[in-house]
Amino acid sequence: MYPYDDATAPISLPQRGPQRGRERRRWPKRMAKFAVATVSALVLASTGYAWAFYAGFTGGLTHSDAASRAPKSKDGSTNILIMGLDNRLDQQGNPLPKEVYHAMHVGTEQNGGYNTNVMMLLHVPKDGSKSTLISIPRDDYATLDGSPHGESRSKLKEGYGLRKAAKESELVQQGTSDRPTLERLGREAGRQQTITDVSRFLGGVPIDHFVEVTLVGFYDLAQALGTIKVCVSGDTEDLYYANLKLSKGTHDLTATQALAFVRQRRDKNQADFTDLDRSRRQQAFLASAAFQLKSAGTLANPVKMQGLVEAAQRNIVISSGFDLLGFLGESSGLANGGISYHTLPIKNFAKIDGGDVNVVDLHQIRTITRELLGIKKPPITTLPAGPVDVVNASGAQGLAAALSGALVAKGMTAGLTSTAAPVQLSSISYGPGAEQAARAASELLDIDDVQPGRSVPAGRVRITLGGDFGMPAELAPPADKPAPGTPVPPPVPSADAPKGPEPIQGGSIPCVK
Repeated sequence: MYPYDDATAPISLPQRGPQRGRERRRWPKRMAKFAVATVSALVLASTGYAWAFYAGFTGGLTHSDAASRAPKSKDGSTNILIMGLDNRLDQQGNPLPKEVYHAMHVGTEQNGGYNTNVMMLLHVPKDGSKSTLISIPRDDYATLDGSPHGESRSKLKEGYGLRKAAKESELVQQGTSDRPTLERLGREAGRQQTITDVSRFLGGVPIDHFVEVTLVGFYDLAQALGTIKVCVSGDTEDLYYANLKLSKGTHDLTATQALAFVRQRRDKNQADFTDLDRSRRQQAFLASAAFQLKSAGTLANPVKMQGLVEAAQRNIVISSGFDLLGFLGESSGLANGGISYHTLPIKNFAKIDGGDVNVVDLHQIRTITRELLGIKKPPITTLPAGPVDVVNASGAQGLAAALSGALVAKGMTAGLTSTAAPVQLSSISYGPGAEQAARAASELLDIDDVQPGRSVPAGRVRITLGGDFGMPAELAPPADKPAPGTPVPPPVPSADAPKGPEPIQGGSIPCVK
């Protein structure tokens, strides 16, 4: 027996036939000019060739209003959040047929959960040309909006499930007992949570639409595609968890192997194989699938395209009002492989409450995101006057004094500086009457955890610097000209720090670990 966290087995899932009562439509000739959607929810948003033009395609998808309250792009560009859920249930929350679990080798309906193990933001500029896809590592430790189910800080991926559980508990208390209703409304709340959390995590970026797919949805779409060619840069083996072994070079993967390929997070031959490599695998799979959809004649094959359409209609949820046909028709860069795939960096790995997390420098994350999306953040020249205390719990010597001096230069009043036992996440607390100053400091420093502080005196702000803190470039004085009386702190990650793995470029089959 293999453990079920990332395991698969080489067993093929019987194809589910076309839905009854649906006539086969004539394939439009103009399809080859346009994009389709992705190969997991993924190929929906990140590639874009022809199957969106299949009659009735969008009408057969499940639609959601979860993105209706999210900030929207105002420059004509489009941002699409792609979410991949780790659950093992259908859209109504019912268990899948046993042969499906057996084929995927991922346990039963009792395994997995409602973690968004895939979070990608696809940015398509107004002219539809060169697009950008940003992968957010699933274990990034973050502040969750509204503290769902009582959790204010957690892995970013866990917000969906926490909010879903909280919503269902609320509905049960109100007298709702119908399981499909609880599932539908719980998932809708989970989507809203993830959309809000990701937008905030990336610095308030607009999210115009979203696409959601489950674990079985990925498998189903991979089945419809047939084999997918991938390339690995060295021998890779994880027979215990993923039941996957590949030699260096290119391989044609079945759906079962594809699922193992994008979920593998351990490697017998590479001790440094991490979740970041898993994100790269997912990107490489998308790039390869997009390339092959266009080059292998799939777009001109009505049988294969019909299988893709039906798999998508069974498994994909998209945001209401998403004019998929219009979007794909205007996004020429998607069809031509014009996508660059980026993975956001982390600062270090850590254990919090017994779990493995990624500690990130939010300022660095947001600076990189704005760079990739072409967003300019107005500079903050002054801060509200008022005393600010700085507590250094980062482990970096001299950081409290350095930040205090920088904030004084922006208009605040120097308060106390001190050190404390290390913490991973930075935070800001404030006394009565000081919320405005605290919020302004939060905006400048990219610290999301801002709360009233019971022990903070009136009119005062207290900033606690954790291991995630990186001094914004605009606050760091030149090394030869430190602020008067201020020690120069050791180098910390900033926008100029290494930005993670090199981007993957679309239009070919990339080689990854």
